Amino acid sequence: MNGPEITLEVAPELRLFVAHGRRGGPTALTTDGFSTLGHVVESIGVPLTEAGQLLADGRPVPVSHIPGAGELIEVRAVRRPQQVPGAPLRFLLDVHLGTLARRLRLLGVDAAYESEDIGDPALATRSAEQRRVLLSRDRGLLRRREIWAGAYVYSDRPEEQLRDVLGRFAPVLAPWTRCTACNGELADADKDSVSDRLEQGTQASYDVFAQCTVCGRVYWRGAHHSRLEAVVADAVREFGGPDGRPPGRDR
Repeated sequence: MNGPEITLEVAPELRLFVAHGRRGGPTALTTDGFSTLGHVVESIGVPLTEAGQLLADGRPVPVSHIPGAGELIEVRAVRRPQQVPGAPLRFLLDVHLGTLARRLRLLGVDAAYESEDIGDPALATRSAEQRRVLLSRDRGLLRRREIWAGAYVYSDRPEEQLRDVLGRFAPVLAPWTRCTACNGELADADKDSVSDRLEQGTQASYDVFAQCTVCGRVYWRGAHHSRLEAVVADAVREFGGPDGRPPGRDR
């Protein structure tokens, strides 16, 4: 490029996206003189879903701003908790985030997920049509213009992924109210109504059940319940339940 030279500084939280030479602080960048700041930010590797406030010589500017010669451009991280206006807060996760999807559902968070790869165009279209925040570790997917809203999942470990999403978006938690298999809502069920779906040992050992109102899957306090309770307890302790208090309902 032979256009104006600017100075670019990326927030520490975003430096994993940029080349090593830009991770130490302000660096010079030559632009073409007509590309928007949004394009410039993406060109250095930062998805716009992760860029918060943009500053030019200390003043806030939109992504449509065209950087001028000599400007100091600062790219700040998204402010947490992040507000997503225009629709109820709900998520769409790509095929690589199945464990995260199940844990969000365990906490009562609306998290759509397909176990098969439906492709980036279909994911982006679904995000737009259903107004869901698309969660992914694929930077290319998050750059698609048609997505409603998106967020990069920074860790590859499910425990850290869950903390990242809960800390960033602060969804209301309602544990044990959503099906971990299909994302449907759960309803209380008596043993007689679900007996045809239970093995004999389960019928003899448990009396409290819930059933998904969408797929019909039945839930009870099985041998794995203590492990799931630990996940729920940790999340509620750090991020709170409805009204910021641990929820009273348990199953």
